[in-house]
Amino acid sequence: MSALNLRLPESLHHQVRELAQRDKVSINQFVTLAVAEKVAALRTLDYIEGRGRQGSRAQFDHVLDRVVEANLEPVPEDRLPAGVAVEAS
Repeated sequence: MSALNLRLPESLHHQVRELAQRDKVSINQFVTLAVAEKVAALRTLDYIEGRGRQGSRAQFDHVLDRVVEANLEPVPEDRLPAGVAVEAS
């Protein structure tokens, strides 16, 4: 394990202290978890972008065309609940 000397503005330090107390963890553990969450989010974004570069618009359109040709109805689990409005994009 390595140590990190971190300087925070007083207002942020106060908020971190309050949130750590609320979660019943140390400030060190709170900051460690916050950094881990940020790292995971950025790594996930990198992964998704990398996977996106592997695909092509032509392949995507081909798959969508096959779905339309099959004329399949969505399964009940895929339907929106009654009364939910959907905005057209």
